[in-house]
Amino acid sequence: MDHGEFLTRATIWTTIVAYAVGSILFARSHRMRWDSAVRVTWTIAVLFLIAHFICAYQFFHHWSQASALRDTARQTEEVIGLNWSGGLFINYAFLILWIADVAWWWLGGLTSYRARPWQVIAAWHGFIIFILFNAMIVFKQGAVRWVGLVICVVLLLSWARIARQGLAPEVHAG
Repeated sequence: MDHGEFLTRATIWTTIVAYAVGSILFARSHRMRWDSAVRVTWTIAVLFLIAHFICAYQFFHHWSQASALRDTARQTEEVIGLNWSGGLFINYAFLILWIADVAWWWLGGLTSYRARPWQVIAAWHGFIIFILFNAMIVFKQGAVRWVGLVICVVLLLSWARIARQGLAPEVHAG
């Protein structure tokens, strides 16, 4: 593995681990006790996701959008048989939404973030898990797929706990 590939992989794994740790803390928290730590871990996650995009463009696509589109279409065709590059734009939307989500938390404060409708919180984190599932399980093989499966199960269990305890609505109602 060369330097560029290492940096590209390390940045995405740091993103995934930071998001998972934050989700576990969010599930374990009660009435915002761990929210500052969650906000920091999710901020780290989004910063490393930005770094991942930069590394991918620098080391794999040489700052060429056409190269990124071709590679996305190739990978999609290999996995699902459809020569489609639209997944790249889904990734762009994901990055922009995550930046906005973390910015909301920093600018709006901890209480404002938790006061969002539970359906918004659940839909957003469901989307994150969907992206991670595809990135680690659908589009990968071998050990990465198995590690990804474990991470996705842990995330689903964490968010099931959050939903069962109603942590977000409890703070909103209180």
